Amino acid sequence: MSTFTTNQDLDPVRLRQAFGVFPSGVVAVAAAVDGDLVGLAASSFTSVSLDPPLVSVSIARTSKTWPDLRRANHLGVTVLAAHHGEICRRLAGPVEHRFDGIAASVAETGAVTVDDGLARFDCSIYREVEAGDHLIVLLRLHAVDHRADQAGGPLVFHRSGFGRLSPYS
Repeated sequence: MSTFTTNQDLDPVRLRQAFGVFPSGVVAVAAAVDGDLVGLAASSFTSVSLDPPLVSVSIARTSKTWPDLRRANHLGVTVLAAHHGEICRRLAGPVEHRFDGIAASVAETGAVTVDDGLARFDCSIYREVEAGDHLIVLLRLHAVDHRADQAGGPLVFHRSGFGRLSPYS
């Protein structure tokens, strides 16, 4: 039996490595703000509640994109597919080029979603909770689009890289 030492240093590098062993899906969070498409990628998407319908994402408090996104009446959340690695990298790149070459739709509400995402949600901000160096943003769902016939699985973020799930046998 191994021992678990509880008095170890919790330096950020060590924590990031430990957090990275847990794989997560990746979503795009986006909206039309003042006529421009604004968005970011988040690997902290979680379903929260069916009644009321809520999901959450965690956003770094240092995000330069979140102050613009939070001004939108509605946000689009897209569950990215395994082939969306480049889209995810673009959403983390220079703001003015984040939607270059991305097939996206803008809803009447202003929510922006990636056209071939595995699931797409139209949301509004329900509540923001300060949590250390991040904000936990609870989003209320207003509409959902999910294609059951969509081939392929989700984009997976694991150990600071992108991957995909193996087909089930």
